[in-house]
Amino acid sequence: MLDHNDDAFNIIFKISDELEYEVDKNGIVTMLEKQDHKIQRFFRKLGFKIPEYKRMTMDEYGSCVFLLIDGRKTVREIGKSLEETYGDKVEPLYERLLLFVSHLEQQFHYIENISRV
Repeated sequence: MLDHNDDAFNIIFKISDELEYEVDKNGIVTMLEKQDHKIQRFFRKLGFKIPEYKRMTMDEYGSCVFLLIDGRKTVREIGKSLEETYGDKVEPLYERLLLFVSHLEQQFHYIENISRV
């Protein structure tokens, strides 16, 4: 298990200002990625039905984590909220949580680390 004094637990993230997303009545988050490349616009003009947005829907756990990211909570605080809500279902909690927020930040650029000095 990871050391709970590790700096990773004190990271604070915020949702990227450029990100567009929707939250349904059940708290499930859907990311909306604009499909506005010049080739996509060209084919739309020719009559092709290319959606304006690519939609990616998160599962219940991912949606919960995403909605807890508010620019104030640390990874540790988000983990505690998950544990209170889901109990053992989210174990191994911090290993999974750190991997997930790392993907959201580095691969998808949905969130930003604002705790860096």
